[in-house]
Amino acid sequence: MMRPLHLAACLALAALPFSALTQEQDATRTTEGSVEEGRMLGYTCMGCHGIPEYRNAYPAYRVPKIGGQSREYLTNALTEYQRGTRRHPTMEAQAKSFSEQDIADLAAFLSSVNK
Repeated sequence: MMRPLHLAACLALAALPFSALTQEQDATRTTEGSVEEGRMLGYTCMGCHGIPEYRNAYPAYRVPKIGGQSREYLTNALTEYQRGTRRHPTMEAQAKSFSEQDIADLAAFLSSVNK
C-alpha cells in the first residue's frame, strides 16, 4: 500500500515532463536559479527529503534533509548524480532528467528552505 505522500510525489514526478517551459520562457531565466521554479520541481524532492527520519528502502540508509543547504553544495551534488560520479540509483535517475537550469532552480529553492 502506498502512503499518500509517496503517491503525491509519484504523481508530481509523472507530471513534470508536461510542465516543461517553452524555449522563449527558458531564455529569460538565469543560471542563478528561480526559487519559484525550483519550488515546483522540489515538490518531488520533499517526498523523501522533507520527511524527518525517513529511511530509503534501497539502498537502506537515512535520507538526509536538504533544506537550507548551500546552493553550491546542492548544485554540485545534483551535477555529480547526473554525471554518475556520485552514486545512488534513485538520485541518479532523478538528476539525469534535470537540465542545468532545473538544477539551478532546485538549488535556489532548496537553499531557501529552513532546515
